[in-house]
Amino acid sequence: MDLVVDGRTINSTQPPFVIAELSANHRGSLAATLELIHAAHEAGADAVKFQHFTPDTITVRSDHPDFRISGGTLWDGAQLADLYAEAMLPWEWTPELVAEANKLGITWLSSPFDPTAVDFLVALNVPALKIASFEIVDLPLIRYAATQGKPLIISTGMATLAEIDAAIGAALASGAPAVALLRCNSGYPADPREMDLLTIPAMRGVWDLPVGLSDHTVGASAAIAAVALGASIIEKHLTLRRSDGGPDAAFSSEPDELRSLVASIREVHAALGTVRFGPSPGEEASLAFRRSLRAVRPISSGEMITAANVRSVRPAGGLAPDQFEAVVGMSSSRAINQGEPIMWSDLGRTVNR
Repeated sequence: MDLVVDGRTINSTQPPFVIAELSANHRGSLAATLELIHAAHEAGADAVKFQHFTPDTITVRSDHPDFRISGGTLWDGAQLADLYAEAMLPWEWTPELVAEANKLGITWLSSPFDPTAVDFLVALNVPALKIASFEIVDLPLIRYAATQGKPLIISTGMATLAEIDAAIGAALASGAPAVALLRCNSGYPADPREMDLLTIPAMRGVWDLPVGLSDHTVGASAAIAAVALGASIIEKHLTLRRSDGGPDAAFSSEPDELRSLVASIREVHAALGTVRFGPSPGEEASLAFRRSLRAVRPISSGEMITAANVRSVRPAGGLAPDQFEAVVGMSSSRAINQGEPIMWSDLGRTVNR
């Protein structure tokens, strides 16, 4: 099943679809968010992605200890409602952000976190909807998003095989025209040793869907490796400057890093090519420098062929090296100069040894 987003076909044969995730890196500034869209476009990304939620649609304010972040994250000690208030993209900016993306010719996407966000985005004609990894278990949200007839990109994060299967089933049964999956590790930042990228080809084998990577590691290695394993989509967080701070800055790429990553992704995908044996067009000329049997010193007419006067050397043009044992002991039917190729027509009867 291919995924088509904004006229772009996404599958394992096409160059990976690169998404610059802006997330909380807007820093509460419309101007900075517009600058991020330009940076993503200039870096060569195919799409920019927003997130649409409010503190009240993603959590509730509570003094219960479960609502206080802990566990060694970047946000330990923060109250969930406060973190999401800081991270929230003001929805009223969206029309201007969409207009800017459309003007630049870069696709825009967003993650809705409740049905009101789905409605809001569909009203703006969002080309596809992204389901965040923490929301993969919210099957009612997935079903509602699927009813809008938009392709769905689902991050799998911590999901088990059964949970992924349930999300795909909910999406397709509810009308999603196509689904793609993103392997990701829902740590922020993610530990490269816990990425388990070999799951990407396994996921393609299980579900026969486009599979990509939502990459929360620092650096480019995981994303490049994912492309080598067949990833069709790469999502990477983008910030103008990590030194600006913000909830997601520590594991986000800066514009020059994203530009370099996009170039590497394109190069790696091109290098994958297709299954081929034999010379490529660029190798055709090199065939001339294979080994063949040639005279390594002048040979007189009637002289016996031996290891002293004929060897396997570069370039090609003579008999194949494997014919050496067959020609040893035969006589030369003509005078052969040093360096000339040995051909059957140059050889006469076998000389008694």
